[in-house]
Amino acid sequence: MGEDVVSPALQEQLDALLVAPYHWQSHPPYALSGMGLLMALLCGLTFARQIGRRLEDWKQDRLPLLPLGRFTTVIPYGGIVVGTVLFIGAGLQVFGFGAGSSFFLALLLAVATGAGLWQQLEDLMGQVEKGTFAAADFDFFEPRR
Repeated sequence: MGEDVVSPALQEQLDALLVAPYHWQSHPPYALSGMGLLMALLCGLTFARQIGRRLEDWKQDRLPLLPLGRFTTVIPYGGIVVGTVLFIGAGLQVFGFGAGSSFFLALLLAVATGAGLWQQLEDLMGQVEKGTFAAADFDFFEPRR
């Protein structure tokens, strides 16, 4: 009844893995924070170019500005959000927060902010298309026109 399922050599390796120190958890993830920042910046530059190109096409050929949710704009914007999650999540870990709570809070912040900014950008592009754009209105709680 007391037969071993695992060989003694394998059991020895498993025991060594289970008692191994977690070096990667004892050091703050500075590299991950830097990679998140770099990703957000590069995707931000790409997104800005895409929006600039779309505005130029609209000025020259009157191509439609909306819908904004095309593949060429959604992918860089998603990269900005993911890079921001990595940057904020790893940055919170530097200050001693746990990995799960850090990335959960970072995800909430990045998605909420990203959704609000996307909504503002769509509103501004709609105003430009209609010719009603006078000045940038950054009041998010104002009803849509």
